[in-house]
Amino acid sequence: MWMVNGELASEITVSDRGFMYGDGYFTTLQWRDGQPQFWDWHVERLQSTARRLRMPSPDTDRLLVRLRGLMTGQGDGGAKIMISRGQGVRGYSPQGCMAPTEIIQTFALPAHYPQWRQNGIQLGICQQRLAVGSLLAGVKSLNRLEQVLLRDELDQRQLAEGLVCDHDGWLVEAVTANLFWRRDSVLYTPLLDRAGVEGVMRRWVLAQAEQLGLQCCPVRVGLAALEAADELFLTNALMEIVPVTGVEEVCYTNHEVARRLQDLLAASPCT
Repeated sequence: MWMVNGELASEITVSDRGFMYGDGYFTTLQWRDGQPQFWDWHVERLQSTARRLRMPSPDTDRLLVRLRGLMTGQGDGGAKIMISRGQGVRGYSPQGCMAPTEIIQTFALPAHYPQWRQNGIQLGICQQRLAVGSLLAGVKSLNRLEQVLLRDELDQRQLAEGLVCDHDGWLVEAVTANLFWRRDSVLYTPLLDRAGVEGVMRRWVLAQAEQLGLQCCPVRVGLAALEAADELFLTNALMEIVPVTGVEEVCYTNHEVARRLQDLLAASPCT
């Protein structure tokens, strides 16, 4: 189901800058037990991204009212909130833009995610690499062409997911998720100051590390660092915590921390 500026609709004008240039941003969340999960963190993401893109801050209270209206009677599911700069004059300049366009999409949660959480997944290593650009590092912009090409690579290779490095060879993330790995009592995750997206589930895991007796270290490393890991797992708002069973020819059978995090998340209200 779709809503555009508060009206049930599935179309926008072709002059909208979200369509023309990918000029906008989004966040994707899970709706569970009648509530948006980690809503406050999603609000922070929307507001901080608006500031970085020099766009008006969204009315997140209004967005939540609209989201509740769409989700009423639908049960658990997912939602994507997209905000473009709106309509403007021809050309790249954002001067003269009209009011931002607010789009909400609701959908059923991917049916394979529970199986992934239970059984884990095998990863490949993507040959294509992410551009390095601090201007948009961490921003979930509407322009996702890199991810489209990476997903196509996975499809061509018949892989469920894959790890991605930047152009300098530093590990960044998976195509649709953040990455963690553990060695002994230290939990590592890639630094995301030059590329990648800081997901809300990544933020939640970082907040749980001390409770689990783990030291957490964001690092800039290459793929070789994973060979000495005791376990790996992926995170995003919809898949939650997914153990990794292998990367190419390297296997991982220990999923201790991933399982403990799954239990903590199941017991958390996350609202």
